Amino acid sequence: MINLRSTPLHVAFGFVAMGAWAVFANRIHGTSAMVTAFLVQGSLSGLLTLGLKRWLEWGRVRIAGLAGALVPPLISCLSIAAILSGAHALAGTPEIVTTIALPWTVSTLYGFIYTWSLGGRR
Repeated sequence: MINLRSTPLHVAFGFVAMGAWAVFANRIHGTSAMVTAFLVQGSLSGLLTLGLKRWLEWGRVRIAGLAGALVPPLISCLSIAAILSGAHALAGTPEIVTTIALPWTVSTLYGFIYTWSLGGRR
């Protein structure tokens, strides 16, 4: 049976799903651009998945009140936007905004929803 809470499963899913999105976002620029975008976005999504959950839990416990529900996901969404856009710019990804739109939106929504869900556990 598959353990749906498995960190390696989450990392692999992030790599494949967001890498596939990057391929789609860069499809008009040829195979080389699609492969580069896949590898950059897939790798970043996998690595960011490892740290995001832990960061949100750490921040929620250490920052009191409403700030504890807002500051950690705000920091993560701004950091992720900078990391993704910077990495894709360095890699020469043609469609940076389109490439990072879905992964950034998903990670931002996850950040706020997950942090909010931690509120009752403090």
